Amino acid sequence: MILVNGSSCFREKERKKERMGNCFSDVEGGKQAVGGTQQRPNSIAATNNNNGGHNDAVEFFFRSRGIQPLFTQIELSLSASNLLDRDITSKSDPMAVVYAKKRDGKLEELGRTEVVLNSLNPAWIEKVTVAFQFEIVQPLVFHVYDVDSKYHNVPVKTLKLNDQEFLGEATCVLSEIVAKQTRSLTLNLNNKNGHTSLRNLGALTIHAEETVSSRSCVEMVVHCSHLDNKDLFSKSDPFLRISRIVESGGSVPICKTEVVKDNLNPIWKPLCLSIQQFGSKDNPLIIECFDFNSSGNHVLIGKLQKSVADLEKLHIERSGANLTLPSPHHGHEKVLKGQLFVDQFCEKQQYSFLDYISNGFELNFMVAVDFTASNGNPRNPNSLHYIDPFGRLNSYQQAIMEVGEVIQFYDSNRRFPAWGFGGRTIDGTTSHCFNLNGSAGAFEVEGVEGIMVAYARALHNVALAGPTLFGPVINAAAQIAGQSISYNSSKYFVLLIITDGVITDLQETKDALVRASDLPLSILIVGVGGADFREMEVLDADNGRRIESSTGRVATRDIVQFVPMRDVHSGQISVVQALLEELPGQFLTYMRSRDIKPSPFYAASTSA
Repeated sequence: MILVNGSSCFREKERKKERMGNCFSDVEGGKQAVGGTQQRPNSIAATNNNNGGHNDAVEFFFRSRGIQPLFTQIELSLSASNLLDRDITSKSDPMAVVYAKKRDGKLEELGRTEVVLNSLNPAWIEKVTVAFQFEIVQPLVFHVYDVDSKYHNVPVKTLKLNDQEFLGEATCVLSEIVAKQTRSLTLNLNNKNGHTSLRNLGALTIHAEETVSSRSCVEMVVHCSHLDNKDLFSKSDPFLRISRIVESGGSVPICKTEVVKDNLNPIWKPLCLSIQQFGSKDNPLIIECFDFNSSGNHVLIGKLQKSVADLEKLHIERSGANLTLPSPHHGHEKVLKGQLFVDQFCEKQQYSFLDYISNGFELNFMVAVDFTASNGNPRNPNSLHYIDPFGRLNSYQQAIMEVGEVIQFYDSNRRFPAWGFGGRTIDGTTSHCFNLNGSAGAFEVEGVEGIMVAYARALHNVALAGPTLFGPVINAAAQIAGQSISYNSSKYFVLLIITDGVITDLQETKDALVRASDLPLSILIVGVGGADFREMEVLDADNGRRIESSTGRVATRDIVQFVPMRDVHSGQISVVQALLEELPGQFLTYMRSRDIKPSPFYAASTSA
């Protein structure tokens, strides 16, 4: 193998694609953009992996009940040095996981970084958000893993950590980082549970910054021309890495572009950066252009330092800025022929979930309950539908009550279309979408109590049957959502399906979901009982693959979220957090894709 400038000219271009959600561990994945694409729909990380992160919908729910959050949102940036190399033919592919240590010693995961390809000195771009509470001690635990390259199409948030190689652990208290003048803390990595290792496991550096609340963002299209070629037998494969200079004088990476193959005049896909990422328009940014190498030894082609205001000026003047390289002579830089140009530049407003909800946009909820025989005979105490004479709630009643408390808060009139499916109705026919209240025409009930009453009555009038078909109730919900588009763009619909997890029309359900993905509709599937919910998880596109219909059409967006109630009851997640984790993002994806804005903001910006 020929080595030039410490990098391999014969690259491992034939390695298989191993996509890691927004973050990647293989060659093709390592060429993807991170941190500079369309901004996050809510304050949860782009990979939706920050279970402990800020969520507008959850905070709004608690505020309405007088629970005021006495905290400051802190964003943690992570980097590591001299990590242990666990791979034989290449370097480790590291990922960091951040935990909060509870009083009972249990660890609650707060978030994960992306995977960095072939690096023992990674500077991760994805941040982890944590709520800093001044009055309490908040122990944090950091784990670093080498992600096994055999995982195909697995987002980082679903990776099983036990299947990855452990590289080291570090612990500290959040206030230790925040109290530092530089707001940075470097910790030596140890074995698990704090045991000191005889080997040097490397070090982890954590940098903390308070998050900036702003709707403003900047979208740019940039290109370079006449880049120096760093390859021997082909042209360079350039990508940009953008970092923000922090008060201490160091820098924190905020995004990187995709790799453009074999091109010395690359044009990259649009970059979208929020004020939270770059701080202010006058804050200096370091823009570095690298030649991608699968070995992880990316070669610096050139760099420059510009603020967002400087980049805007380049666009206005239609001029380029020369890249430079550090010169062997200290204090001087070599000015290169290669230049950076800004082809497009515009400032945009990214409205939040609360911007819409507090300005007249409504969520309208619909409910569908599973009446199939797999739930068990309602007269049998082991049945999921058993009505206890002493008032103890069955699994469906618990789900209706616990979920209902959350969903009715966001529904303005609290009148819910309520259906049952998979039951034999009073006329002797099996229906896959019948009105829960038994009425032939009216399908709405009043509030959560109305759902509970209609459900109890239906158990006396409807025999459990089957099979389990989701398609008809999804189509009924889609029809209501579709009819609203022509007369009211400020309504968004959410169908709640409560089921025991056994589904028999998987492809028909996928077809219905693909059709519904164009509508103002989300679907929450709540699983009750102890069944195998793998088929339900197929419908939730958390694996990064959107649902595909029988005709090959792919869903325009992810509209499904699955919540197993056993995870809620075991204490792993709260019902509020579980239900609202993805809904704000799905809502915003729909509104932004159709350029629907909260009207007061839109009117104000127009008059201005």
